[in-house]
Amino acid sequence: MAQGKLVFFGELLIRLNAPGNELLMQSPTLALHVGGAEANVAIGLAHLGHACAMVSRVPDNALGRGAVAAVRGAGVDCTAVTTAPGRMGLYFLSVGAGLRASEIVYDRAGSSFAASGADDYDWDALLNGAALLHLSGITPALGPRSAEAALAAARMAKRLGVPVSFDGNYRAMLWEAWDSDPRAILSELIGSADILFGNHRDLSLVLGQEFSGEGEDRRREAAEAGFAAFPGLSLIASTARHTVTADHHRIAARVDLRDGCHQTDEVDVTGIVDRIGAGDAFAAGVLHAHLGGGTAETMAMSGLALTCLKHSLPGDASRFGQADIDAFHGGGLDVRR
Repeated sequence: MAQGKLVFFGELLIRLNAPGNELLMQSPTLALHVGGAEANVAIGLAHLGHACAMVSRVPDNALGRGAVAAVRGAGVDCTAVTTAPGRMGLYFLSVGAGLRASEIVYDRAGSSFAASGADDYDWDALLNGAALLHLSGITPALGPRSAEAALAAARMAKRLGVPVSFDGNYRAMLWEAWDSDPRAILSELIGSADILFGNHRDLSLVLGQEFSGEGEDRRREAAEAGFAAFPGLSLIASTARHTVTADHHRIAARVDLRDGCHQTDEVDVTGIVDRIGAGDAFAAGVLHAHLGGGTAETMAMSGLALTCLKHSLPGDASRFGQADIDAFHGGGLDVRR
C-alpha cells in the first residue's frame, strides 16, 4: 500500500435512475445512488485497503449531507468535504437494454462545487503527507472557476512533489457550455501528471494530431507522442471497448510505459447490470497495482478485473477487494462459500 493518503478532488453527484430498464419518467419512481468520477475511484481504492481522502464542496442540506455520508460510509475520509451555498449536482439515468443505449441527463449547473474556485481550497495543507492526487477532466469542464481550482491543485502537487493521476474524461457538452479552451487547460493538467488515463482520442485532442495506425499500433503511436510531449508522464492507461449490445461488451485493458506496454486479450462482458463508473473502476485497479509496484501487465490485469466486475454491480463505484480480482483471473464463477 502507498505510504500516505491518496487525495481525490472532484464533485460529488447524486444519480437518480429509472427502475430496471425503464425510460425516465415511465413510472413515478427513481432509485438513488451517490457517485462522481473522482469519488468513484476513491471508493474503489478504499475497498482495496488504501487510505483515501476526498476534497469537494456540497450544499448544507439533506442531499449534501447524504452524499457525504455515503462516501464516508464506503471508507473514504471526507473531512475535507466542506459546505457552501448552491445546490447538489444531479444526473438522471435510463439504463439501456438490447439495442437501446443508456441515456444520461445532467442537472448540475450552479452546484456548490461548480461555483467554488481556487481560493476555496488550501492545497498546501490538503496535500500535506499525500502519496497521490487524483483529478479528472470533468472538474475543469464545469466552468472557469472549477478549471482554476483543478489547475491550482495540480500546480501545488507538482510544487510539493506529490504524484498526480489524471483521467481525461472529456465531456464535450460541459466544455461547450462556456467560453472554454479545453486543449490549453487539459494540456497543462496532463503536463502536471505522472499517470494519464486516456486513449488515442484524448491525446489527439490535446496534441492536435491524428494517429494513423490501427488497434494496438495506433495506441502505442499515441502513447509515444504523449510521452514525447509531456516529459513528466510515466504511465498511460486505457481500455478498448466494443459494444455488441447494451448488455454485451468486449473489453481489453492497456498500460503503456516509456519502455514497454501490455494489452490484455478481450473479455466478453455479458448480462451487464450497470456500466456507469466502469472507467473509474479501471483507474482504481491500475492505481492499486501501480502503488504496489506492479508491472505493466499486472496493472492492466488489475484494471481489467475491476472494470469488468463493475458491470455486475448497481451504482457508480467498484466495491471489490483483492480477493475479487484474484477470483476474476482464476475464472471461478461458482458460488463462493
